[in-house]
Parts: sequence; C-alpha cells; structure tokens
Amino acid sequence: MKNLVLLSFLLLVFQTIYSQDYMVGADLSFVKEAEDSGFVFKENGKSKPCIQIFKDHGYNWIRLRLFHSPELDKKYKLPNNLEYTIALAKKAKTLGFKFLLDYHYSDVWADPGKQFIPKSWEGKSPVELEQLVFEYTRSTMLEFQKADVFPDMVQVGNEISNGMLWPIGKLPDNWDNFAALLKAGINGVKASCANNPCPEIMVHIDKGGDKDFTKYFFDKIKNYNIEYDVIGQSYYPWWHGSLLDLRECLNFASKSYNKDIIVVEAAYNFRLQEYKNSKAPFPETPEGQKEFLEEINTIILSVPNGRGRGVFWWEPAAPNRGFESRTFFDKEGNVMPVISVFDKYTRH
Repeated sequence: MKNLVLLSFLLLVFQTIYSQDYMVGADLSFVKEAEDSGFVFKENGKSKPCIQIFKDHGYNWIRLRLFHSPELDKKYKLPNNLEYTIALAKKAKTLGFKFLLDYHYSDVWADPGKQFIPKSWEGKSPVELEQLVFEYTRSTMLEFQKADVFPDMVQVGNEISNGMLWPIGKLPDNWDNFAALLKAGINGVKASCANNPCPEIMVHIDKGGDKDFTKYFFDKIKNYNIEYDVIGQSYYPWWHGSLLDLRECLNFASKSYNKDIIVVEAAYNFRLQEYKNSKAPFPETPEGQKEFLEEINTIILSVPNGRGRGVFWWEPAAPNRGFESRTFFDKEGNVMPVISVFDKYTRH
C-alpha cells in the first residue's frame, strides 16, 4: 500500500514538473555515426530510427557534444564536429526534441582527467585564449542559428570540476584564469542571441555524490560573480558514491544556490563490467539497468521546491565503442527494458 501511495505521489509530481519541461534526455552524440555505418536500431525486432525510439518512450531532450577540430586527433576518431552536430540536431528538432549543446573546448574528450587546449589554440596567452573562447562560442552558436537548430540550453565546458583549457585554466591553482575563460564562453553564448531567446546556461561538474566538493566549487563560482542558470552533475555510482550520496548532494545544491539541478550524465551497465570484484548497487543486467534509472529519477523528482529538472543518460546508443555495455541496445540492435522507464509518465 505504501509503495502505491509513493508511486501515485511521484506520478503527480512528475506530471506537474513535466508540464514545466521536465527533461527526459539522452546524449545521442554517436547515433549518426552508428546509423551512417549501417547499424540498425530496433524495437521488438523491427528496425526504427534510433531517435524515434526515444521519442516514442517520452524522451524530450537531446544532448550533443561539440569538439573544436576532432579530425586532428587520430586516436579516438570522434565525429562530433560542427557539421555533424548540426545534422544530428536537425533530425532531433524535426521530431520535437529540445537541444542541449555540450561544448568540450577541445579536439578530444574533455573531462576531470584531461582538458586539452585545441591544437590551433596552443601557445596563446590567457587573454588571447579568452578571446578565442568568446569568438568560437559566438560563431558556432550563430551557425546553429543559421541552420535553425539554435540550442535551448548550453553547457560551457564539460565536467569542469578541475577547470578547462589546461594548463591555463587548470584548478585549483588558476581560478582567476578559469573564471575568465568560463565567463568568455558564457558571453559568447549571450552574444549570439540577438534573434533568439538566449539559451539557459549550465555549469557542469562530475561530483553528483560529493556534497562537499559541490559546495566548494559553486561557492567559488558565486564569489566570481559567474552568471548561470542550471547546475549539471554527472553520476556514475562506481565513481561517485551511493544513491544516498547523490540525494544529499542534489538536495543541498538546490537549497544552497536556488538553481535547477540536472543529472546530465548517468549510466549503468546491462552486463557485468564495473562490479566484478565488488558488490553492485543493482545487478549489472538489463533489469538492473532499468531499476537504476528508475531510482535516479525518483531522487531527482524528490529534490526540494521542484528544482530537480531532469536526467540524461550518457550515450545509450553507441554500439562498437568501448562503453557499449552502458547502452540501451543489445548486440542485435534491439532496445532493452530500460527504454520503458518513462512510459508511465508520458502524455499521449
């Protein structure tokens, strides 16, 4: 009986927030690469465009990353340049998705362990680098505008807990430089908004289960008078702590900074991967993967004052990449049970 009452309450909360654009999202940055290479996504054995599968199950936001010049890096072979990202954004916008743009400010992956300056920006002074960040952000935003796929939200940097554009913007030693670079990116977004409402600005770190670090980081952001709208957090339980850690961190941030909170990266494996030698919070199975997302969503819905804005799964459609065990699709291309988590909330 208690479970039924809780479910009814969460459904009511979700429907209220959903009408205010609760974000049911997925980072689908590798979808075009997969489909262009001939991979066939399926539901119940029948082929279907991948983005349509997500649309049919209540997803309403797409997150797409953008690298500066990924063609210069031969190791990762990343497709996510401006032309590719615009093409994928067009497909998503046609289906009614809203669009979160993820600037990496690098030719390759930018994350807490690496934030490489684009090759064409190497050797620049801090002041020159600020100007390049501003101009690059403004010019690429204007290209999205020309293509009629202007983003609805922009994150200026990816998982910038340890700064961005190293070594100039590396933390904790270079807060002045980092703050200036972050402001340059934000100002670049705002400078592109003459003909459109400005996108919301997200600041994204990778500390979903770390309340103390979150306080340290966003207190510093406040001290530097950095203007932003949304806090983005990554949460992978094998790196970021327990579900209780996540709950405490999100609740703290929402109360302390009066900002919406998004778990903008989350994932779990559908087969044994991260917990071979330790106890898993959920089975690493298709059903365990589904249960993980249900629990994450419940925590976000419970954030005080309706500040839990939504959740994005990181790369649910990336076959033939090293993290394919975190995707939503099996080796035959069939979508797995996790796709149905938001079915009960979707308005038809």
